[in-house]
Amino acid sequence: MAVYALTGFSLVSLLSFGYLSWDWMKPSLVADVAMDPMEKSLPPTFTRPPHIIFILTDDQGYHDIGYHGSDIQTPTLDKLAAEGVKLENYYIQPICTPSRSQLITGRYQIHTGLQHSIIRPRQPNCLPLDQVTLPQKLQEAGYSTHMVGKWHLGFYKKECLPTRRGFDTFLGSLTGNVDYYTYDNCDGPGVCGYDLHEGEDVAWDQSGKYSTFLYAQRVSKILASHSPKEPIFIYVAFQAVHTPLQSPKEYIYRYRSMGNVARRKYAAMVTCMDEAVKNITWALKKYGYYDNSVIVFSTDNGGQTFSGGSNWPLRGRKGTYWEGGVRGIGFVHSPLIKRKRRTSWALVHITDWYPTLVSLAGGNLSNVQGLDGYDVWPAISEGKESPRTEILHNIDPLYNHAKHGSLEDGFGIWNTAVQASIRVGDWKLLTGDPGYSDWIPPQTLTNFPGSWWNLERLTDGLRKSVWLFNITADPYERYDLSEQRPDVVRTLLMRLVHYNRTAIPVRYPAENPRAHPDFNGGAWGPWASEEDGEEWEGGREPLKNRNKKKKKKCKICKLRSFFRKLNTRLMSNRI
Repeated sequence: MAVYALTGFSLVSLLSFGYLSWDWMKPSLVADVAMDPMEKSLPPTFTRPPHIIFILTDDQGYHDIGYHGSDIQTPTLDKLAAEGVKLENYYIQPICTPSRSQLITGRYQIHTGLQHSIIRPRQPNCLPLDQVTLPQKLQEAGYSTHMVGKWHLGFYKKECLPTRRGFDTFLGSLTGNVDYYTYDNCDGPGVCGYDLHEGEDVAWDQSGKYSTFLYAQRVSKILASHSPKEPIFIYVAFQAVHTPLQSPKEYIYRYRSMGNVARRKYAAMVTCMDEAVKNITWALKKYGYYDNSVIVFSTDNGGQTFSGGSNWPLRGRKGTYWEGGVRGIGFVHSPLIKRKRRTSWALVHITDWYPTLVSLAGGNLSNVQGLDGYDVWPAISEGKESPRTEILHNIDPLYNHAKHGSLEDGFGIWNTAVQASIRVGDWKLLTGDPGYSDWIPPQTLTNFPGSWWNLERLTDGLRKSVWLFNITADPYERYDLSEQRPDVVRTLLMRLVHYNRTAIPVRYPAENPRAHPDFNGGAWGPWASEEDGEEWEGGREPLKNRNKKKKKKCKICKLRSFFRKLNTRLMSNRI
């Protein structure tokens, strides 16, 4: 096989840095702490429902945590993970809305109609209103429920808002991407609005506060005002470390030696988030919650490598079905775990948190039909075998069909042009176009060229529509076995056919001009009336009219955003 030389960098030098020699099956680079034998013989017991803190980070790459050998400092997360259970066979979804919807409902995307892309700000779409959510089930079990952070599950009418879907309180953003200080979000030229909400009202007074700090402070305030004798569920969905790459200067200074500017800013944001988690943990202890608490930490999708993230040594990035897009960072920290301080290789998926947490809370799951998740607490706490043996990563019939896929290539039972992915046991199958397929080393150099890593994508990858990997033996997805094992390919295609028969139609409506923030006082928020049906999509203006409005309002929007950012920076300099 030909080896293409890197500009100023060779494959030999990559090997010398250890980039291609890291053994997946070896213990993590930050060693697990040895278990105290007394803890195993005297396990804590559940005397009352535990307090549940679920922390979700945004776009944090698989490599971007200390115990995965990262150059980014995450001492709090490393300590919590080392003292708890690290989940090293843990899967999420490749983009924002799908992961959040599956966490909140315990169901695959194909069973909520959200199997394509994300919910965009101007779409009349949201998490289906007939779904009973995780916080609603915890409310039934007597929990106080609170959400802090990014929602991104739709808001076109009030019934879609977090406070209507099971949360007693909410402070955060409704869309998927806001400025960390000004909370502005532009969904295209001239379509800009403010997006920070307190309950169902716009939180104008909070502008200028860095979101990572703001959210951690809100969690502390909730804990201070609540009684630890009563069970509480707090869902902390940090905006960090999604773009825009913004961080207080003192955190960036720590990484001044990093040549890659995006990586430098990104690293600062990760460390800042790590300190926010430290403050939340401290509040749990200060206010008397910690001894009866369960802290779950999860990423929402793979890191975006063009924005400083790293999924090394995994293949792919955010938005792809390669391991770099769907294998997540996850751990559980709790005094209630029976077998602490270990690494678990039990198969776990983000849908599993719904039944797991409801069961921990003493809730009733008998009246919830069609869950795709499993109760994995025995696997996490006691080291038992996971009840999960397979994961449907997704079936997206709307994604661009692969040019070289066909029904014939799928043994006459599956059109391999359709983007889909599934894991069954040790085997993982991908069909259609799985997305950007490179292996991208950590961005330790300025403008790392990466030409060799493009080789597979630029040659064989463009002529294929089926891939098969033994993901246990080959977690880096280097050796495609689809031609050697057609029997396994056929078996997994049959599983895709099975799941596809249970799928509901895709919900991806056209954007509606009524969603423009200018019609809502300059802020993003619900625009459809309560009388509008759930399937209401409204009309779209002619393209020419929309473009005219955008051109007229673009300058005003940019000026407003400029002065808000300028004011924030002046305030930051004073502090």
